[in-house]
Amino acid sequence: MGKQRILSGVQPTGNLHLGNYLGAIRNWVEGQKDYDNFFCVVDLHAITVPHNPATLAEDTLAIAALYLACGIDLEYATIFVQSHVKAHTELTWLLNCITPLNWLTDMIQFKEKAIKQGENVGTGLLDYPVLMAADILLYDADKVPVGEDQKQHLELTRDIAVRINHLFGQPKQPILKLPAPMIRKEGARVMSLTDGRNKMSKSDPSEMSRINILDSPDVIAKKIKRCKTDLVKGLTFDDPERPECHNLLTLYSILSGKSQEVVAAECADLGWGQFKPMLTEVTIESLKPIQEKYAQIREDKDYLATVLRQGRLKAEAVANQTLNRVKNAMGYLPPF
Repeated sequence: MGKQRILSGVQPTGNLHLGNYLGAIRNWVEGQKDYDNFFCVVDLHAITVPHNPATLAEDTLAIAALYLACGIDLEYATIFVQSHVKAHTELTWLLNCITPLNWLTDMIQFKEKAIKQGENVGTGLLDYPVLMAADILLYDADKVPVGEDQKQHLELTRDIAVRINHLFGQPKQPILKLPAPMIRKEGARVMSLTDGRNKMSKSDPSEMSRINILDSPDVIAKKIKRCKTDLVKGLTFDDPERPECHNLLTLYSILSGKSQEVVAAECADLGWGQFKPMLTEVTIESLKPIQEKYAQIREDKDYLATVLRQGRLKAEAVANQTLNRVKNAMGYLPPF
């Protein structure tokens, strides 16, 4: 029995922030030796909302470099760019044709994002869960690291796979593998610095709402100094009336490597003026080695290009097998 396979990716829409790192990438790094990992930069997903074509390519390279800087090891993982593997778009079309429209209109994230965009909502925003399903199913992924807010998309992926298997497969010969979610509770939801009830997000218009992995020490200090807090002295976890307090303590606990019990005792009698410098220091020190390695990787353009070229070839080899399996089952004429 070989290792189980994991597939995951991040959009190249601006810098990665602490939520991306603590909720996703750090978990990938910690468990990568146990799995066969495929990590992509999902640049096709980046255009489901208005994007800047002048920065898309550079942002794509930045995310790939950050994967490596954060500790993704090429001995255990394949890093590639989604749009470089054409099977993603082709399988999406095939899956589109068997996915009921109401499955997509019922997606919670579509409803929320469509409201934000207003009248000019692109079809891609409605359809991107099918593209996400294609991303996962192409690689016969056993597990998919997802946040709580992405569980519905993974359920849709499983529904689509079941539908393909039912319509075109045999009872003992499924065409597509059903993936399972991999959710880590600790740090899975890092909240905004300006509103502890909302998730930290790259789409938030305020830069003050998030700490980016590549933020300078001065910027990090400024953001933490100005982040939303309350007037209560003494810091505690799990108080529903103090979401910002819980969020900042959780960040400190994760970045310092201390348990919540230890942090709760350490901070029980502190005020924000005492705590914020502690959080600032541990944040800067945690991000420093990542930032230094990122700078080294970006200096060697040939190295990063080689990583992505080799990643594309490995990803294509797996993805094309799955795509051909689906096309054969659906009755397509193979090329001569």
